[in-house]
Amino acid sequence: MSPAFHPRLVNGPFEDPALFVPFFLERRALLFDMGELHNLPPREMLKISHAFVTHTHMDHFAGFDALLRVFLGREHALHIFGPPDFLKNVEGKLAGYTWNLVENFENNFVLKATEVHPNYTFTQVYNCNNAFTSRQQPLKRPFDGPLLEEPAFSVQAIHLDHQIPCLAFKLEEQFHVNIMKDHLKRLDIPVGPWLKRFKKALYEEHDPEEPFSVTWEENGRARQIKFRLADLAQQIARISPGQKIVYIVDVIFSPENAKKIVEFASHADQLFIEAAFLDAQADVARGKYHLTAKQAGILARDACVKQFSVFHFSPRYAHTASLLEQEAHQAFNNPT
Repeated sequence: MSPAFHPRLVNGPFEDPALFVPFFLERRALLFDMGELHNLPPREMLKISHAFVTHTHMDHFAGFDALLRVFLGREHALHIFGPPDFLKNVEGKLAGYTWNLVENFENNFVLKATEVHPNYTFTQVYNCNNAFTSRQQPLKRPFDGPLLEEPAFSVQAIHLDHQIPCLAFKLEEQFHVNIMKDHLKRLDIPVGPWLKRFKKALYEEHDPEEPFSVTWEENGRARQIKFRLADLAQQIARISPGQKIVYIVDVIFSPENAKKIVEFASHADQLFIEAAFLDAQADVARGKYHLTAKQAGILARDACVKQFSVFHFSPRYAHTASLLEQEAHQAFNNPT
């Protein structure tokens, strides 16, 4: 069974944090954090529709310029999310460049930025053709967890303590529609854009009795076969529980943070969590508002996650990275 999302860390564990999540069989992706993005090719960046920033320390936000550069001159909308003061920081980035030629661009790149507070959000829109100047007050909306909700999945956030507000994110699939290609072959139907319409109909819970047309081109001619939606689903689709992916970096191991993280990441399929220091340096970790590898493993264990990955290691362990991974997994496997 092919999962809908294929998350991968863009960089190594000692480099800037960034999690790239492409969609299976779609030219679309999500990005969590914007550290240095030199390992992400432009063709991959162009798939990104939404990017989520935990906080705007340089190692989590330096890649903003790379994304901006790739999207300039293209007809594209990019929605980015970040913590309190995010709009000010985005506008500071945009103000660092001269935009006197963008009004002549044929395509208009649109940047939509949302600043996330505990109980509300502010969203501002910046158009390339307007030199990225904001011409109206940000739109304020109530916030109670979800940042992005689509029929197939949602992205939620919580605020954690890094001495400043730091967001944690959860990508949760409603359910997974796995297409059985051998059954398609049996019906003599090729894969194609119609599959996106088909999955959308299932996620939106369309009437099972409604007709559904499978359309494609063959030898320059349009082909079409009509089904009842329920019949087609029964023949080519296997429905299974959706994935849950959680991303957590730059937080202190406090009772409040721990409680929030365990609840937020409960039974996640995949947890990406920082492990900056060994537990022997717990005092250093506490002073820098970071987790130790042992603390990361304890949180993963208490949240009952299926699997987890540790990253965002301190450079002091450049030659002993395996010790961080060992400590995290020992804590995860220790029942006490």
